[in-house]
Amino acid sequence: MDPDQKPVAVSMGEPAGIGLELALVAWNNRRSLRLPPFYVRGDETLLAERAAAIGMKIRIESVSPDQAVRQFSKSLPVVQTGPALTDRPGEEQEGTAQSVVACIEGCVEDIRGGLASSLVTNPINKAALYRTGFSYPGHTEFLGALARKYWPDEPAEPVMMIAGPELLVVPVTIHIPIRDVPAVLTEDLIVKTAEITARDLADRFGYSNPRLALCGLNPHAGENGTIGTEDRDVIAPAVARLRAKGIAASGPHAADTLFHAPARKEYDCVLGMYHDQVLVPAKTIGFDDSVNVTLGLPFVRTSPDHGTAYGLAGAGTARIDSFAAALRMANVLANPEKL
Repeated sequence: MDPDQKPVAVSMGEPAGIGLELALVAWNNRRSLRLPPFYVRGDETLLAERAAAIGMKIRIESVSPDQAVRQFSKSLPVVQTGPALTDRPGEEQEGTAQSVVACIEGCVEDIRGGLASSLVTNPINKAALYRTGFSYPGHTEFLGALARKYWPDEPAEPVMMIAGPELLVVPVTIHIPIRDVPAVLTEDLIVKTAEITARDLADRFGYSNPRLALCGLNPHAGENGTIGTEDRDVIAPAVARLRAKGIAASGPHAADTLFHAPARKEYDCVLGMYHDQVLVPAKTIGFDDSVNVTLGLPFVRTSPDHGTAYGLAGAGTARIDSFAAALRMANVLANPEKL
């Protein structure tokens, strides 16, 4: 193991969810899963209790981030963040939200300080955070705010991507009600999202000239204005602007014919106009091995593509495919020479 290698920072996520055991099982299978060194920001006691709950004998050691790589072969490194917590799998507890947020911010601070290469966030319970005053719709928006705080001189415009072995997708609007989408969906927003996507596909994913397929908003992409005018009046002009900038954009396409195997050969990434338009096919095609990647940030962030899974917490049966893929992808994106 390269002693100069920087570890991946992992935030513990919702303490009552499956994030804890994902980290435990991943470390225990680190060799067979080909995982890079990582550490968990969270509570050492909590992780030890979860390990006991799922019948896992594992060495857990509290370290500082700069000690994580040296310790990784011998124990699961944990950077203690927040107070000691009691493990209650599947049972939301008051008083843990501050620790959850502190773990995320602590990981970002570690990256800014050169102590970690990248960030993998475990799933959070946004509703629980909202009740304590958390004002961001989700991880993506919070990470954008942290990027602007710690990298004030660099652009930070977070864009969500779901990346799987067979499909890459980006929703132009994310966590907003469907009824609000037409008003939020502007030509400028589409162009900006596509530009960020194209740039990061080239700079981080190694695409020389990424091909972007843009979905229409309405059925059949509006049929030239007979089923809504947004496709004709907003999306089509955005595509024209992108092509004028030299970006290989096409559309608007009817979303219902865009995701079968032959169609997927014609593009590198799909931009959808709302969350479920592209996340439903992405998760259908690659539910267990897709990764949530945040584009447009001055640091690399990935996440498993699923939620807290309270019903599985503490049972030791949660699949770690997506978490393992998130660790590997974070390491590669932070070290593009590995592409």
